Amino acid sequence: MFKVDPAPDYPTEEGRYLRGNDFSPVAVAVVLIYDYDKIPKDIEQLVRVGAESGAALSGTVQTENIGIEKMVCNIIGNPNIRYLIVTGPESPGHSTGDAIIALFKNGIDGRKRIVGTHSPTPYLFNLPVEFIERFRKQIVDVVDLLNKGTPDLLRKAVWSCYQEKPVQFETHTLYDTGAYPEAPISARITWRVTNPVFEPKDEEERRQKESFLSRMEQIRMKVEEKKSQRKDG
Repeated sequence: MFKVDPAPDYPTEEGRYLRGNDFSPVAVAVVLIYDYDKIPKDIEQLVRVGAESGAALSGTVQTENIGIEKMVCNIIGNPNIRYLIVTGPESPGHSTGDAIIALFKNGIDGRKRIVGTHSPTPYLFNLPVEFIERFRKQIVDVVDLLNKGTPDLLRKAVWSCYQEKPVQFETHTLYDTGAYPEAPISARITWRVTNPVFEPKDEEERRQKESFLSRMEQIRMKVEEKKSQRKDG
């Protein structure tokens, strides 16, 4: 079985995850709908079960934008990861799980919006398109265990991903296909956008924002000019 070493600084992005076997073909993403100081034990258990069952990475993903961006960076740093299991209770506000699955299936549009998701702000502004496409090529399949991921079911899903011969898990045919045949990418978020909610979502919004900022700059300059005149007078 063809396996490779991850990027030297893998995983590049910090988060609430456990690092397991670097040569495992599967990662686990547990959707998080709670504040970090209020995470229930059953969510923490799912994260532990993912790692203890053999996942390369097992952790929580909270938002449909920056949370997914961090996940993408960490996955493409390890070409051995070929499957992604999405589990936990779906977020009623962010629809994070839906956004992850839609990203895998449909990619993004010209505005870097994930296509075909119900999430309110599924914009991946901080990632180059190349990183997103690498993620979609590297991942063979996303296993959807949203709202039904019991520890036993998660164990079976992870186990299925690293079998040498194909096995059936629900509607998925899973087995270890070996590492993706390209070098790992040491990827990091550029942090151009820290709050995607307030970013313009189309060209009209962008023009309006630019016009508003230009007007505010003009007002600021006039105020400064009047202050200077008063001082000179």
